[in-house]
Order: sequence, then C-alpha cells, then structure tokens
Amino acid sequence: MCGITGWVSFDRDLGAERASLDAMTETMACRGPDDTGTWVRGPAALGHRRLAIIDLPGGRQPMTAETPEGTVALVYSGETYNFTELRRELTGRGHRFATDSDTEVVLRGYLEWGEALPERLNGMYAFALWDARHDKLVMVRDRMGIKPFYCYPTPDGVLFGSEPKAILANPLARARVRPDGLRELFTMVKTPGHAVWDGMREVEPGTVVTVDRTGLRTRAYWRLETRPHTDDRATTLATVRGLLDDIVRRQLVADVPRCTLLSGGLDSSAMTALAARQLAEHGETVRSFAVDFVGQADHFVADELRGTPDTPFVHDVARAAHTEHQDIVLDAQALADPDVRARVIRARDLPAGFGDMDASLYLLFRAIREHSTVALSGESADEVFGGYLQFFDEEARRADAFPWLVSMGRHFGEDTEVLRRDLLGSLDLPGYVADGYRTAVAGIERLTGESDFEYRMRRISHLHLTRFVRVLLDRKDRASMAVGLEVRVPFCDHRLVEYVYNAPWALKSFDGREKSLLREATADLLPRSVYDRVKSPYPSTQDPKYAAALQDHVKELLGRPSHRVFDLVDRDRVRGLAERAEPVSTQAERRGLERTLDLAVWLDMYAPEIVLD
Repeated sequence: MCGITGWVSFDRDLGAERASLDAMTETMACRGPDDTGTWVRGPAALGHRRLAIIDLPGGRQPMTAETPEGTVALVYSGETYNFTELRRELTGRGHRFATDSDTEVVLRGYLEWGEALPERLNGMYAFALWDARHDKLVMVRDRMGIKPFYCYPTPDGVLFGSEPKAILANPLARARVRPDGLRELFTMVKTPGHAVWDGMREVEPGTVVTVDRTGLRTRAYWRLETRPHTDDRATTLATVRGLLDDIVRRQLVADVPRCTLLSGGLDSSAMTALAARQLAEHGETVRSFAVDFVGQADHFVADELRGTPDTPFVHDVARAAHTEHQDIVLDAQALADPDVRARVIRARDLPAGFGDMDASLYLLFRAIREHSTVALSGESADEVFGGYLQFFDEEARRADAFPWLVSMGRHFGEDTEVLRRDLLGSLDLPGYVADGYRTAVAGIERLTGESDFEYRMRRISHLHLTRFVRVLLDRKDRASMAVGLEVRVPFCDHRLVEYVYNAPWALKSFDGREKSLLREATADLLPRSVYDRVKSPYPSTQDPKYAAALQDHVKELLGRPSHRVFDLVDRDRVRGLAERAEPVSTQAERRGLERTLDLAVWLDMYAPEIVLD
C-alpha cells in the first residue's frame, strides 16, 4: 500500500534539501510502518514509506532502473492485481526481474510502454516516476480514485504526496484556505481536482500528469463512457458473477493476513461469501470483522434510514460462510474521545468528517490491524449497482441537484446550520452546489433512443460513480492507512463499473428492489435473511451518552472564547445546543456539534490561514 511523496525543482539541486524531503516522507509513516526510503538526484527527490504486502523481503522503494539514457526512479502506492500477467508479458519481451513485487512490474512496464502503461493496469494505485532520460516527472492515479494523490505546482516544478500533509511539510507550501476551499469543505460535491488547500490540486482519477521544464500537463487515460448494453438478464447476471469471482480471487492475493469487513448488508455479505468459498478451496478460513455499539442490538430503534440492526445479519453470514468472526464493540466514551477525533482529523487533513461514523471506522480499523494487514470491503457497491435511497426517491430523481444532497438534507438536516450567518452569506453554498451540479452533468453522454427516465437514472449513476464514491473512498483510505491497514474495494474494479453502469436501470432494478443484479448474481451464497434485507447505511450509534459527551466537549470549547473556531461558527447557536438539559436528539443538531469540534481541532492542528476575500 504505502505512502509516497516527492519534489521536483528544475532550478536547483535538491541534494541540499534532504531535510525537507525527510520531513515530507515522515508524515507518511502511518501509511508505511514497515520501511522508509528516499532518493535524490539533481532536480528530483522521491520519498516512500512502505506497508509490505507482496514480496516482503523485496519491493523496497524508491525503486530504480538504470538505462543507457538515464535513470528511471519510481515511488508507488497501491496494488496492481494483474501484475502476474504483466510480468509474464514483460518477461517475454526480454525484461528480467530482481523481485517478486508488483512495484517492479510497474517500473518495467513503464520502461516498455511509457505513459501508455496505465491503460494496462488493473488495480488501485498512485505512483510517480522520475524519468531522467527526458527530465520529466510522470504521476498516475487509478481510474476510480481509490488511492489519494495530490500535487502542488511551484514556480520551477512541483511537490506531490499521497496526502496533503506530506506537501504541507515542505516550506514552499502554505497552509492556506480561500473561499472556494471552504465551499468545498462545507458541501459534499467533490469537485474533481479540488484539494481545499490553496495552490494544491488533487491528481484526478484516471489521469496521467506530466511535469517537465515547460510546465504541467494532464491526460485522461480513462473515463466512464456511455455504451449500448445488449446482454439479456441471464447473460448480464452471469457476467456480473464471473467478474466478481475473478475480482475477489485477484484481490485475495497477499503475503500477509487477510480479512473481510462484514456489515450484514448485501454488498459485504456477497463479497465475504465469495472470499470464503475461494479460500476454502485452499483449505483456508476467512476472518471477518464487524463494528457494533454497546447495547445497540438490544435497544435498537428503527428509523427511515435504518430499519434493522446489523449484528443479527452479520452473524447469519458468518455462520453460513464459516468465517472466523469477531465483532468490534464500541462504547460512547471511545467514540467521543477527543484523542480519537484528533487522530481522525489528522488522517483526513480536513474537518470534513461524518462524526461518530468516522470515529467508529477508525477504531474498527485499529482493532482489525492487530490481526490482519489486508481487508476486503463491500464499499462502492451501492454506487455501482444502485443501492442508495436516492436512486428510488422521486424527489431526488427529479431534482436538478446532486441526488444525495436532496436525500441527506431531508433525513439528516444541515450541519452548516452552526456556521455564522455572515460566513454563509459570503460563501453562497447553494450557488456553489448548483454550479457544481451543472458542470458535473454537462458531459454525461446519452444513448441514441434512450428514454428520459433511463437517461435521468444514468445521470444519477454517473454522479455517484464520479463524485459521491470519491468522498467515501477517500474516507476509507485515510482511516485505514492511519493505522497501516490496506483496504481493498472489489466493487471498484473498472471492468465491473463499466459493465454495470451501462446496464439500463430497468435491468438494475428488475425485481423492483435496490441492487437487483448483485442480489441475484450472488443469491446462492447468501442467507435468506440477507437476501431479503433492505439496504441499511453504515451504522451510527444511538446511545444518548454520545450526544451528551459532545455537549460537554463543546461546553469546554465555549470556555475558550478567543478560539478561532468562533470566526466560523455561531457562538450563540452552538451554546444553545451544548447547554440543553437533555442530550441533543436530532441528527442535524448532533452533526452541528460534531462539525464545531472537528473545526476546532483542525484549526489547532494545522493553523490554516483562512482568507475570506
């Protein structure tokens, strides 16, 4: 998995800047606890922190290849799942390998195919190559944006890193946020390329970014395209199942302990059952883990979003698939722990979280890391197969707006209600969201003869696969890598994404339910209870002690009247929420308290310059 960083400066010799490179590299220590390495030559400096997954003795980085024309050096994060086939092809073309790692396959693949390499890769990755033969840096990110990647252009080159913190550790980068950064922070639109931090850019998924003395250029090597789907239902189901079998088999490859994340929903249950069946062929048992909260199963209260607790369904799958299962049970004190909040903010670099759902994800991953280094997740199946409530919500379907904002606004309320009114007025968040929506839907292709309804559903699917999914993928990557756990996402395989995206909505929902194709394609693997279960989102604690703890922490913050957070949040509004005699009860109120605490921690930790011009 790993963390990467680097610096290219065409006007200087970076040999004198090793201290800065070391500082940048050290910020990635959590992403790579097993090893560290740096490489500096002339205008290029590369740093790497390694989480060893494949070829534990080999695969050290930065990895270099010497050619008659010059050195090519690579820092790589992620996994290439088809590296065995690529290695075989490259060997046939005369390449010789010194390790068994997929990293060396990527390096040799670049020597063979140059910037056409990414089209051949199947995996999740972010990597950078310094090519001394042409004095250029080549940066590549995977198609779906599973692995994070950021860059910061400078007057004579670029800084880059797996996370913003690596770039911000360089003295050339300023921790500054302008109004558009705040707009991005306070909405959930995930504008492509936007990194919130002023001057910083996110390397967009499916792109190659090249930096040389003439400047920075970006080329898209993949995008989600509209194509006719001619397969009937039976063929579509067989194709989906075949792809899933192949994807899970590839993603189980590792030289370290593996496990699955199991929620008892359709996605994670199907993925866990597939993994269990495949490992059983080799006499192995899959480990599975689930998150739960103290007393939740016994005192669960159904609402519009969550009709059932997860635990009974989790246990049904664990029994049926014969997994070695463990529930990670968390209490309100752990979820509200200020140290956990700080670790989550540090992992994310931003106060853009999901409250207790971020805390529980971090704590779940931390507990799993004691047993496993690689985990398979059911993340992204809802985006691929159409599982969210907004896919079936008429208001969300018809609105000229990001559909998840319509649905979430109705069910959760707005956590921006705690922001100062003058700040909200100057930011004009509704206008920013509306502009972002118009841009997002502008390039979505329509099939000839496609009905208005089918095209609207295509647009909703496209928005989820190119905007919403990136929010959740980033969240999962940051929380997992903060504890050195590699989380793989089988449902993000681009072959599956392309195929299912182009299946018409009538086929994706042929039985009138969510994720019909996934449910039927894996029906033979699922307990009946899970097959029949209605979609339930990632769990959130219902314990009033958690809300009460939030109120106590905000009261402590109110005791620091000069804190910068009150430049952003409405002190009186926040005081009213914190000083209630009873714990806050609505999702919007709880999220407002969480937003306030997150902002305060972020301001203390990063001391950003906030520019409101």
